[in-house]
Amino acid sequence: MSTERQFSKGEVIFKQGDNGNSFFKILEGSVQVIANYGEADERELTVLNPGEFFGEMAVIETYPRSNTIVAADNVRAIEITSSELNGLFAEDPDMIYEIMKHIGSRIKTLTSEYDVLAALLKELRASQDKKSESIFAKIKKYIDIYSAGKNNIDKPSAEALREASAGLKDQKSGNIETYNKGTVIFKEGETGKCMYIVYGGMVGIYTGYDASNQVKLTDLYPVSFFGEMGMIADEARSATAVAEMDETFVEIIRPEELEKLFKESPVKVEMILKHLSYRLRMLTYDFLSACKEVNDIYNS
Repeated sequence: MSTERQFSKGEVIFKQGDNGNSFFKILEGSVQVIANYGEADERELTVLNPGEFFGEMAVIETYPRSNTIVAADNVRAIEITSSELNGLFAEDPDMIYEIMKHIGSRIKTLTSEYDVLAALLKELRASQDKKSESIFAKIKKYIDIYSAGKNNIDKPSAEALREASAGLKDQKSGNIETYNKGTVIFKEGETGKCMYIVYGGMVGIYTGYDASNQVKLTDLYPVSFFGEMGMIADEARSATAVAEMDETFVEIIRPEELEKLFKESPVKVEMILKHLSYRLRMLTYDFLSACKEVNDIYNS
């Protein structure tokens, strides 16, 4: 259900801004991810190695390529088109979790980077000498990132995600649990190997729940996903989830159930991937916007 492709060192596999209907998994060699390829402000963002994917966002969300991919050496990869994706998942269900973990890893890495940037931005706002060498040494990286990514600061629309989510209302199946108001679904700091879909009622997401520093981050209504990073990134829960209404009911999804889930409801797996992709795009937008603020403050 896929095609093996070979690329020579220095070959452009696809360009920033292209419309894409396929993605790749590297078998041998490595590729460079480059912003503004061939321009004065060209910047290498990262290098991807065997076992990693690239180009998947364009397939999951039908979105233009965000960067240019260049073969760093001779590369052998498999190419999967959007029309082949469901067939591939049916043939190799483990690929579903592989792609989820890949996107989750990118979210986790960018979140850590964003936390560092937020602390630096706070320091920059408070600094009396915004042009000091010590400040510049800390923020130069983010000024460079903004320069390379300024053409990609485009807030993603959730409309397509909302339209697709509407189709899940009739997809309730599997492990459904119902909670009364005030029931803690999971706690901040716990480890968890499952994710959830809200089908009825409302779920509140908190940090510092039931403590003096409690902050409510958001309310989740049908149909919403939560807890996915605990499932795919092997990390502790970053917040507490609480049922905010009686008769709040959710579906619980575990990695080992993905094959069965795909067979019963391919649209549900598609929506999980779209949700992860949208979350990464929003995080990228917030990160680049913060880089822009750093650049603007320093140069004002």
